[in-house]
Amino acid sequence: MKKVSFAEFGGPEVLRLIDAEEPHAGPGQVRVAVRAAGVNPVDWRVREGQVLGAHPTELPSGVGLDASGVVDEVGEGVEGVEVGDHVFGEGSSTYAEFSVLGAWARMPEGLTFEEAAGYPSVVETALRVIREVGVRPGQTLLVSGASGGVGSAVLQIARERGITVIGTAGAANQDYLGSLGALATTYGDGWVERVRRLGPVDGALDLAGSGVIRELVELTGDPRKVVSIADLDAPKSGVRFSGVAGSVPDALAEAVDLISRGKLHIPVEKSYTLAEAAAAHADSQAGHTRGRRVVVVRADSR
Repeated sequence: MKKVSFAEFGGPEVLRLIDAEEPHAGPGQVRVAVRAAGVNPVDWRVREGQVLGAHPTELPSGVGLDASGVVDEVGEGVEGVEVGDHVFGEGSSTYAEFSVLGAWARMPEGLTFEEAAGYPSVVETALRVIREVGVRPGQTLLVSGASGGVGSAVLQIARERGITVIGTAGAANQDYLGSLGALATTYGDGWVERVRRLGPVDGALDLAGSGVIRELVELTGDPRKVVSIADLDAPKSGVRFSGVAGSVPDALAEAVDLISRGKLHIPVEKSYTLAEAAAAHADSQAGHTRGRRVVVVRADSR
């Protein structure tokens, strides 16, 4: 099978499309014929060799956590899923023609494989950081870097819970943030004052790692009210760095519910082939994403 791999840590250029042995489903797992894989910042952080609090990366390594596809092997002890089912979920080395998933759910009706690949890690992260920042209904949450996948999910989930959201993003994404129910403002000089004019802030999330921790603490008045998923130095300022996933099955169940009720939609901004994985990583690292980026492995036949 074809698979994206890297044998050394480094930039996007270390990624290679190789021939590899097919993986097989072990106990409690399913294997899918991958249709699409989500492109997440954690993918390129792992490729660079960053220490993120998870298990160390052994080289050579595959790439990717999220995938959608068609189940073609069911491991021992797995119930409620059959060969041929369309699922999305989280596993390992998902930039590949076949991947083993440890957490999955049936895809909601009407969702394409390309769309579904963009949800698993994004929704788990969004649910986790909303919980960790502790903002309650009726309060206001500031989201720095709000237009990407996690930001798009945070805005919609928070609004569904009765939380007012202020989102910062580039000028080109202001209307997009507004369409998700956020009070939108831009980065750049004077952004702190622009946020203040929108109202007091009860908690803040740093989703982009753009060097704004000090300002977020200033706006909330307490480092304990700020959570970052992108700045490894955040703990030096007393801010929590959130890098270890919670329950992916629970997050997938909530994603299915929200998507099915029309309360969550994350658009796919751009798709890539397996051979274009390096370009996908370069674009992800450049930021300014609106929604999600995905690697399409097989054409969506739905």
